[in-house]
Amino acid sequence: MRGLWTMVANDLRQRIRDKSVFIFSLIVPLALMGVLSLVFGGLGGDTVELKPATVVASADDGDRLGAELLGAVESLQTMDVTVRRVPAADVRAETKASGADLGIIVPAGFTQAVLSGQAASVQLIQGDGGTLEAGVLVSVVQGVVDQFAAGSVTAAAGGLSGLPPGELGPLAQQAAAGPALLTLTEERAAAEQLSLRGTLVAGQAGLFLMFTVGFGVLGLLAEREQGTLARLRSMPITGTTVVTAKACTGFILGVVATTVLLAAGSWFFGVSFGSPAVVAVLILAVVSAATSLTFVVARLVRTAEQANVAQSILAMVLGIAGGAFFPVQGTGFAATLLDLNPIGAFIRGLGISAGGGSLRDVAGPVAVMAAFAAAGLLGSRLLPDRGAQA
Repeated sequence: MRGLWTMVANDLRQRIRDKSVFIFSLIVPLALMGVLSLVFGGLGGDTVELKPATVVASADDGDRLGAELLGAVESLQTMDVTVRRVPAADVRAETKASGADLGIIVPAGFTQAVLSGQAASVQLIQGDGGTLEAGVLVSVVQGVVDQFAAGSVTAAAGGLSGLPPGELGPLAQQAAAGPALLTLTEERAAAEQLSLRGTLVAGQAGLFLMFTVGFGVLGLLAEREQGTLARLRSMPITGTTVVTAKACTGFILGVVATTVLLAAGSWFFGVSFGSPAVVAVLILAVVSAATSLTFVVARLVRTAEQANVAQSILAMVLGIAGGAFFPVQGTGFAATLLDLNPIGAFIRGLGISAGGGSLRDVAGPVAVMAAFAAAGLLGSRLLPDRGAQA
């Protein structure tokens, strides 16, 4: 055991002196995160800041429901809205001329029509800009009008039921002013969803992990070409000890690099991945899966150069398919393959953790990564060592 850790410590010292491990494990992924942040305009913030909006509107001074409609638009808390009252005939022209976001024409007798169950049409004139603010305003007006429509329908139903005309108005007013029967409440997803920032950080950490673990295990091929491996085997050290030392080196480098990338990404881009304990389990699982894959590569190639090429191809394929750059979805057999991708499972697990998930909640992604690691180790034992046969 002492000899094992002596070899691991020696390999780690060599990798630290070799600046390439810092370049491919930390500098390149952090730089890529920065470049993508510029490409996607600051990574698309989790919230959208709405600009002040102007509404040109017309409603009778004595129309109570019309005043309530315009008041609801003007009192929005999500953005500043200025409502300018003009005659109905001037709303369309004024909206176009002033560059307002929206024009609203409340018809004459709107309140009476709603309370008596008659048809009434509120006209909306959207500005030339077609801004996001205009879309929000249209949605607000639609919601208020729908609430008023409930009162109109109630009045019409009461009339058909034979209620006295004097009772229809108060009944419609109560329905129009009452709370909505169905409401929409925005909450944070508790499973498998990361913000754009979080997905980018997690994806780049998983992608470059595939390169990082290769510095340990694939070093076997370099030492074989240099003759160092033969000298190690001539010493009282078993071949299993040598392989295990390389695996431990790659595993340690992978854990450290992935932890640093997630921590740096969280710091620079303001994202949170949830419980540190859950994140730690996910890191250990994905590093195990990536390390096992390098064992398979080391058995299938003959030279260190071939190993680097194969490792790069596998890293890019698994990274892109796992959603390192953008979400990837599939159906049928393709969806099954995507679900077995360790990088994809890692990102899903971080999404669950970010939503407040516990260790039990991430059992699925962890199981996928553990199964991938077991399959990689089994494959490395069954596959012939082409490098030893060369």
